[in-house]
Amino acid sequence: MNNNLRGWLRGKKAFRRGDVPLTAGSSRLISEHIAENIEELQRLFTLTPDLIIRKFESRFSEGTVALVYLDGLVDKNSLNNNVLRPLLSTENQGSNSIFDLLSVGKISKISDWNAVESAVLQGSSLLFVDGKKEVWVIETHGWPQRAIEDPQIEASLKGAHQGFVETGVQNIALIRRYIPNRELKIKEHMIGERGTCKISIMYLADVVHPEVLKELEDRLLQIKVDSILNTGELEELIEDNPFSPFPQFILTERPDSAASHILQGRITVVVDRSPSVLIGPATFTSFFQNVDDYSTRWPIATFLRLLRLLGFFVATFLPALYISLISFNYEVIPLEMMLSIGESRERVPFPPLLEALLMEITLEMLREAGVRLPAPIGQTVGIVGGIVIGQAAVQAGIVSNIMVIVVAFTAISSFIIPSYDMASAIRLIRFMMMIIAAMFGIVGIMIGMMTLIGHLIALESLGTPYGSPLAPIRFSDWKDMFVRLPLWTMKKRPVSTRAVQAKKMGSNRPKGDGK
Repeated sequence: MNNNLRGWLRGKKAFRRGDVPLTAGSSRLISEHIAENIEELQRLFTLTPDLIIRKFESRFSEGTVALVYLDGLVDKNSLNNNVLRPLLSTENQGSNSIFDLLSVGKISKISDWNAVESAVLQGSSLLFVDGKKEVWVIETHGWPQRAIEDPQIEASLKGAHQGFVETGVQNIALIRRYIPNRELKIKEHMIGERGTCKISIMYLADVVHPEVLKELEDRLLQIKVDSILNTGELEELIEDNPFSPFPQFILTERPDSAASHILQGRITVVVDRSPSVLIGPATFTSFFQNVDDYSTRWPIATFLRLLRLLGFFVATFLPALYISLISFNYEVIPLEMMLSIGESRERVPFPPLLEALLMEITLEMLREAGVRLPAPIGQTVGIVGGIVIGQAAVQAGIVSNIMVIVVAFTAISSFIIPSYDMASAIRLIRFMMMIIAAMFGIVGIMIGMMTLIGHLIALESLGTPYGSPLAPIRFSDWKDMFVRLPLWTMKKRPVSTRAVQAKKMGSNRPKGDGK
């Protein structure tokens, strides 16, 4: 292996560790002549009208300098006040160097064109100095961004009304506000051959299990793509079983929820340019828990969790159970109800499976239309469309009244599941259960249920059992599963997170006069 190949491999490994960025530019070093550097910049960034190059004579010892940045990716106020004004000001005559006057947060040096191209595209300002083979990188990031708002998907009644935004630095700051501790560590990696994306791994160093952290980092370092545009793409690239309908990472847009999972021993992955973060390892039961459960009295939180569990079974098996009872196992239906169902289905020309598929597909279309349309119109389409289509279908004899009730009850049950990804998985599994119920009746439903349970037991998230604490059984975690006991009884972190420091700090109940 020659030296050039060894050097290229070392550079690739350094990029995968997050030490240096890897771009498509040249690997040549920067020239000491500023005119040659400007020509190279113009050659690299052709047809780039937003590239600003300002060259001027400095009164300082550096002489001729050139300021380079991309218009729109820098903070103009910071650039004007902290960079341009000190460079052009006639005050501070006692200063011998430009860099004595710069009041920007972070200034670093680079010496090759790979790093120059990456720094410019990431929103930094570069200062070329004539006679120097180094370029000063000035952190002046200021790309367009929206304000911190209330989360749209994960609504909360008692929790904070702050959600993540599309800037990774702000998302990290939101999490730090909840965990102001020095053990909160951040590891950064750059992923993407063309559009480099910064991935930040956040965890508590004295709590998280080293093997889980290493497994996550190894998966991130093996990613070879052009770019990561959102968190969903990253989730699909690093999950254990990409063919499973169940989500294997928790996706949240709430900083308080992310902080809660970090305190339990999980790892948070912040993707720059995405308004949500990944949390792992995840378990099946964690998708039925909500941040409001811990700010509500524990009997009420327990009731709500049991209601969500009931909603899971109803949304998954109710249409299939209806099909099996009408098609195969009608002898278990009471006579009075059988007469009512028969009267309702008297004019329906379709078998129960086609009837259920017709209504379920119509409901999914209405749901998708309501999501894609603007909010005021989407709500109107969902409500009016469901009422009009359902009533017209019954009057036309296409579906029965009992089928409309079953579909409506199924839809309501799927809405109470907190996780959108889990609710979407249940919607897909429901269709498979309907088909197998039409083929084998209740026996088919039992076979489908056993297959589903076996799949959940075999599934893993970052090498952690997905079915924990049910399979394998962890009785200590049952305090915070579908039943939420008082907080002062949860003295240990969940075993499913494999936390090194199992005991929580300050978990004892204070005793007062009302004990």
